[in-house]
Amino acid sequence: MTIVRLGYVAMSVHLKNCSPSQTMTYRQFSSIKDREAAILKLERIAISNLQNCLRLLKHNVANSIHFFRFSSKLIPLANHEELRDWRYMRPLKEALREIGDYLKEHPMRVDFHPDHFVLLNTPNVDTLNMSVKTLAMHEALLKGMSVNTEHRCVLHVGGAYEDKEKAMELFIENWGVIPHKLQKMVILENDDTSFTLEDTLYLCEKLGIPLVFDYHHHLANFQNDRWLESWERVVNTWAHSPLPIKMHISSPRSDKEYRAHADLIDPIMFLGFLNEIKGTVPEIHCMIEAKQKDEALFQLGDDLEAAGLERIDQGSFRMK
Repeated sequence: MTIVRLGYVAMSVHLKNCSPSQTMTYRQFSSIKDREAAILKLERIAISNLQNCLRLLKHNVANSIHFFRFSSKLIPLANHEELRDWRYMRPLKEALREIGDYLKEHPMRVDFHPDHFVLLNTPNVDTLNMSVKTLAMHEALLKGMSVNTEHRCVLHVGGAYEDKEKAMELFIENWGVIPHKLQKMVILENDDTSFTLEDTLYLCEKLGIPLVFDYHHHLANFQNDRWLESWERVVNTWAHSPLPIKMHISSPRSDKEYRAHADLIDPIMFLGFLNEIKGTVPEIHCMIEAKQKDEALFQLGDDLEAAGLERIDQGSFRMK
């Protein structure tokens, strides 16, 4: 038997005026002559983003959704080089505490997927330093919510830099200088252009990092299409994690735009995956990456129930 829990990314198409990613460009910031007033505006935006996160969590609880990815754009300009003196966590303390209190009352798996510019295999020292700063910001946000930071940040391996083998070895080299508390946050995902399931497994097994299997990415980028032969190894990367194994599910927008995400999830594609791994793990958390966000989750849930899966609640199923 395997319990399947569905999650979605960052925002809802059902809640109005609830974006957690409201932003401000540096050009807009610098156009405000009073710097203190500009910083206060940034802080108001960040607090509004966090308040909208709380609304989203309440929406999830009302709909029995137990898995959610926070936006990584909660704090505009957080690590901009011209705002190095901005202590942005101080004004967010109360908003973060409110989220933490709600999560204690209504436990839910939450995590982040930092943007593509977080590159741990970069040969550029400045880029690596900025990547570490960005991970530290995510750690501070999780701690402000009183969320255990272990295995909460999904990353891609990074750039191939025209030499994939060298890029993988550079990831290992750079990993050695990443603070341990940030290493513990990281989980790695196979991508759709450069680093395959086999590549990512190599790094995860060597460095003790859990692997997030992205099924769509694998179908777009593989060396060996027999992914099930590696499934036990994927599961074993989670052996020492306090969290259940996690995977990503999305569907191609079209044959011509195969790598792009569709609005919804193809239930036949997803059921093909679930039927292969049924019984191999007690529980799996499946993050839906679709343009229609929570609507994609609701539709997929109905499709799975129609296909005969036992529905536990809106976002959970039991496969026997």
